[in-house]
Amino acid sequence: MKWFAGAQSVLDPAGPQAGRIHGLFEVFLWVAIIVWVLTVGAMLIAFWKKHGGERHDDTTKRVVTACGVITVAVLLALLVASAVTGSAFATVPSNNVMNIEIRGHQWWWEVHYPDYIPHERVTTANEIHIPVGRPVRFKLTSDDVIHSFWAPNLSGKLDLFPNRVNEAWFEADRPGMWRGQCAEFCGLQHANMAFWVIAEPPDKFNEWIENQRKPGVMPSTPDQAHGQEVFLNGPCVVCHTIRGTNALASVGPDLTHLASRHTIAAGTLALDRGNLAGWVTDAQRIKPGNRMPPVNVPSKDLEPLLAYLESLK
Repeated sequence: MKWFAGAQSVLDPAGPQAGRIHGLFEVFLWVAIIVWVLTVGAMLIAFWKKHGGERHDDTTKRVVTACGVITVAVLLALLVASAVTGSAFATVPSNNVMNIEIRGHQWWWEVHYPDYIPHERVTTANEIHIPVGRPVRFKLTSDDVIHSFWAPNLSGKLDLFPNRVNEAWFEADRPGMWRGQCAEFCGLQHANMAFWVIAEPPDKFNEWIENQRKPGVMPSTPDQAHGQEVFLNGPCVVCHTIRGTNALASVGPDLTHLASRHTIAAGTLALDRGNLAGWVTDAQRIKPGNRMPPVNVPSKDLEPLLAYLESLK
């Protein structure tokens, strides 16, 4: 399992947008350090002059005036640097751009890969695969309240509003897996509304997207076949989609290729059988307030159901 909290850091830029933010941060940091050193030095000099040193009022006035001019110049320079960085965020490259649509929910992320051909469209949840070296334009909206999309290793923050579409873009310049999260308080489980950006070489990305376009895997064992029956004849079918079956609801995440993901519950749990069982039977104990109610699955049906869900790769 390759997911860990340390993967989320503004100090480890993995793309040009994050690199610009990191560069601006370093400029502000070094300016702040220099200003602090000069301020402390001036205080020490003033203290020394007050207690026995010579007084030169004209020199003091000139120093104060010079400091005021320098301060204004530094602030203007920082303003220009900040404006240049912000302008770069608004300028989306025009060549070879890939579009991804993100819809925020309380408390998970719905991810769409649009396509002119309907059966080529892909919908997944909480994990965003992108090809390395290709700009990605994100169209962001919300299904309920205001959320904020933030992948610190790759870009800055942008809010998601209901009934409005905002646009952002970023690009990964190396393969990797980086954690992102909602950066706007959006309710009880705001802290557990994470996502992962997975940047892959173009051939690996193409392999992933082609697999995602396929319908759900058909059961290959009696246990999996029984598990599919449990899914399709129980409460799961009311909220979830598994393409290639009669499950076509859109209240919760699309589960067509659930087992190809690294986590469940928007990054709250690693995807393994134990966590999956806990989530299926009592999601409220793990993530109180989410829209998935407890599901009373008889013990004779639970293991086949889990076997079926784990087959959806």
